[in-house]
Amino acid sequence: MKIQLNKQANSNVHFKAKNSLGHEIDLYNSTADNPQAASPMELILMSIAGCSSIDIVHILEKQQLTINDLQVEVEGHRKDTVPKVFESIDLLVKIEGDIPENKALRAVKLSFDSYCSVSKMLETSVEINYQVELNGQLIDA
Repeated sequence: MKIQLNKQANSNVHFKAKNSLGHEIDLYNSTADNPQAASPMELILMSIAGCSSIDIVHILEKQQLTINDLQVEVEGHRKDTVPKVFESIDLLVKIEGDIPENKALRAVKLSFDSYCSVSKMLETSVEINYQVELNGQLIDA
């Protein structure tokens, strides 16, 4: 895996990252006046949500269960001191579809406990908490 990062000419806090397939994403300093893109720390939160979502969809599809919608809300809590690393990350996984509660819970648990590379990488330094909402109802893990 290789990423190229380039500072944009119009700003000292705006960067463009490109992967080996040519896909680009903008990064910006979140403390700058009028940020123009997500910050690197926000991208970490997006990454854990994206990684787990892909896992959950794959796990449920392998069981031939139909997912009508999947959304993840993520909140990162950072230290007040520099470096302002995440102390904890809270996720709410919202699944819509004709899916039994135990299957939804199992898919989310498998993602965070076994498959999601992002959460596995972060879990040694960050407390990761998740909840599951199925068809608008919070269910117990």
